[in-house]
This record gives sequence, C-alpha cells and structure tokens, in this order.
Amino acid sequence: MPDRAGTRTCVIALDVGGTSMKGGLLDRTMRPLTTRRGATPRHRGPEATVDAITRLLHDLASEAVRFGVEPVAAGVVVPGIVDEPAQRAVHSVNLGWRDLPLAALLTDATGLPVRIGHDVRAGGMAESRLGAARGFDDALFVAIGTGISAALLVEGRPFRAGGYAGELGHLTVAAGTEQCACGRRGCLEAVASARAIAAAYSARSGHEVEGAAEVAALVARADPVACDVWERAVEALADAFAACAAVLAPEVIVVGGGLSRAGGLLLDPLRAALDRRLSCNRRPELVRAALGARAGCIGAGLLGWAAADADPAAARSADRVGGVL
Repeated sequence: MPDRAGTRTCVIALDVGGTSMKGGLLDRTMRPLTTRRGATPRHRGPEATVDAITRLLHDLASEAVRFGVEPVAAGVVVPGIVDEPAQRAVHSVNLGWRDLPLAALLTDATGLPVRIGHDVRAGGMAESRLGAARGFDDALFVAIGTGISAALLVEGRPFRAGGYAGELGHLTVAAGTEQCACGRRGCLEAVASARAIAAAYSARSGHEVEGAAEVAALVARADPVACDVWERAVEALADAFAACAAVLAPEVIVVGGGLSRAGGLLLDPLRAALDRRLSCNRRPELVRAALGARAGCIGAGLLGWAAADADPAAARSADRVGGVL
C-alpha cells in the first residue's frame, strides 16, 4: 500500500503480558508482516520491563527496514489499570508499576508516536472490529486465562471508567472460599480462572497438573474430580455472566483467553447454566473469540494506526487507505 512517495508503511504492535510479550508489524489491513516474542522481566522490576518493551520496539523497527516498510507509530497494550485518555499505566500488580507515563516514555525512547491501552479492552476492540463481536453494538469480551478480565463495548465504543472498568475477575461469586491474589476471598478469578482450575484439581486429587488444559482433557475422559472442579468453575462463570446480563444487557458475550481453547467443553455447559439464571433479561449470545491469542496484538495495532492518524508527521508518511478507528 504505497503512499504518495511510494513508501510502504506499517505500525508496530506489542501485547505485553506478565511473562511474555508478543509483537509484530501490521499493515493497514492488520495483516502481520512479521512477529516476534520476548520475555517480560517483571521479577527485575518495572524499569527492567520498560527497557525490555523498548528493546522489542527497536527490534521490530529494525525488522521493518529488512522488509522494506516504514513504521509510522506503535501501539502497546498492558495489563492492570490503564488510563487511556491520560496515556498512563496507573497500576499493575503483575508488572509492578504505578502511575507510569508509559506512552511518553516509549515515544521518547523510540521517536515514534506511541499509544498505550489496556490489553483486554484492546482485545475486545479487535473482536468488535474484526472478530466474533463484529456486527454487535453492545458486547462483553471476557478473557479467561491466568486471571479473568473483561471489556465492555457500548454502541461499539469501549467503556473505560477511568481505567477501572472490566475487573470481572474480582466479582464475588463464592464468598468466604478461596483467597484471591487481590487479598479477598471468593472472587471469580479465584474459582474459575485457568490457574484456579489447575490449582483446585491438584489440591483435590493429589496429582499435580501444569494447567487447565490438562484438567479439560481429564473432564473429556470423565475424571470425577476434574468434572467437579470444572462444573464449579462453570457455575461461577454463569453467576458472573448472569449479573452482567442483568445490569449491562450485552447482545453477545465473547469468551477468549486460554480457557476458551476448551471450546464446547466449556461453552456448552456455560450456555445452559447461564440460561437457567436468566428470566426477563436479554439473553446474550455466548460465543468463542475468533482472534484467539492474536486479539491483544491486533488491538495494539488498531491503537498504533490511531496514533499514526492523530500525529501530523506520521500521517504525512502513512498510507491513507481509510482509517480503522
């Protein structure tokens, strides 16, 4: 997609997680030209994490030269509380930072306009524009992995509430039971996250498993302990989704994150459990995310193109083939 000067352009997209980072160069159609991964050195502190993000951005910029494309902006999505209007990373338990002017730091370090966002809200926006929530005005995207977080889209726009919206994992569904990493007991995340499912099965069976995928495989083989643990997680998720249906009335609930890879093993009983809890409420469609693990990176790419379009210098370089935001 050449611009007036014949230069092909791209944005750098980076999805920063608690243990690893996924990045790529995306063109206007959100097609990845190349992808790269890196470790998140969170145990060495927030400065080391910012340095690692910067290095990966520089590495991807160098890759762009090899592919004969020009990076005109970058989008970076991170976990925790993110104030998108202020472009500050307010707080992340996993990454250890507080009130960090992350976008400004990365812009200064790379010389590119950088826009930051919340990883799950960015994934929700990607699913809304290009994935399973496409065509729905009001949608809830729920990422179930090590933790549980959600993104609410109202008339196609993310609801942020100053960066605090979407902490579905800390809705109380089983008061007084398992302790959550937040310090409270009975949070959805402490019962139904992938980490919680694996921990519960290991504790009850005496057989250590590495993750929820192993528990899912045991459920498929009708292991009684695995089935009990899985059913409890499904019931807790149904309680949370029913509360969302009553208060927010989304047209669709898109389930993403690592646990969504269980497919019908998760979604079929979850649909039935949710249906039992609803009366006069709008019944949302319950579907699996279409973009999978790519959602966060694609969402970061959307932010990158928004940054390019908002920056006059980048916009002069960028190919003008119609904005995606």
